[in-house]
Amino acid sequence: MEQRFVMKCGGSTLAALPDGFFHELRDLQQSGVKPVIVHGGGPAISETLTKLGIETEFVNGLRKTNDDVLDVVEMVLAGRINKEIVRKIGVNGAQALGLSGVDGGLIEAKPVANADEIGFVGDVTDVNASIIEGVMGMGYIPVIAPIGIDASGQRYNINADTAAGAVASHLGVERMIVVTDVPGILKTVDGEKRVLPSVTVAEIDEMIASGEIYGGMIPKVRAAVQCIQGRVQEVVIVSGQEPGVLTRAVREGGVGTRIVQSNEGRV
Repeated sequence: MEQRFVMKCGGSTLAALPDGFFHELRDLQQSGVKPVIVHGGGPAISETLTKLGIETEFVNGLRKTNDDVLDVVEMVLAGRINKEIVRKIGVNGAQALGLSGVDGGLIEAKPVANADEIGFVGDVTDVNASIIEGVMGMGYIPVIAPIGIDASGQRYNINADTAAGAVASHLGVERMIVVTDVPGILKTVDGEKRVLPSVTVAEIDEMIASGEIYGGMIPKVRAAVQCIQGRVQEVVIVSGQEPGVLTRAVREGGVGTRIVQSNEGRV
């Protein structure tokens, strides 16, 4: 079985990644590993909406999305950020092809349960994995912007973590990599912060409740947990700034924090 992995990365995190990270991606691709990237871009969307004078609000962490906001979401995610990543991968010697969930009906979506208060935000109903397989088969790294579409042609803004988990699940990938700007989930042991090698979803909830995971770390961890769905059994949170981090995460493990569904997933 060929080795493949799905990597989720925020748009602002990706923009800050060192060239070494992209060199690693190239080396992995050249050694026969097949990466798939799903990216977000929340801060860039907010920045563009502000420039255009379009107001937007968040409901439980998801952006309220009307037609005007949706146009900007698509423009920023599928346009600017998607192509920036493709360009950066290309400049560093690998080959990438940018897609959004609209292309070929790649990500099929339906409105989320509270669509009446949040607008065109979608849940993934299906992923056309054969498109991703085809792109990988041609020797390109698929770079996917998380916009979904339904049979009537309505577009949906999809949370990047949810989209990444769905893409991985439909590709049959059991372990996902979430690239962020922290080395993993930190726990204070004997007065110093250490990266937890492995943690279950239930333990994360406890750590949030006890205040051990706090502030800006909460959304990052919750985001990683959202990737665990379908066939995805575990997610590894790593820092993209660490040299060699991708190769270690894909080939060896022992880097970042493994988040597993339950204790049975631990080895």
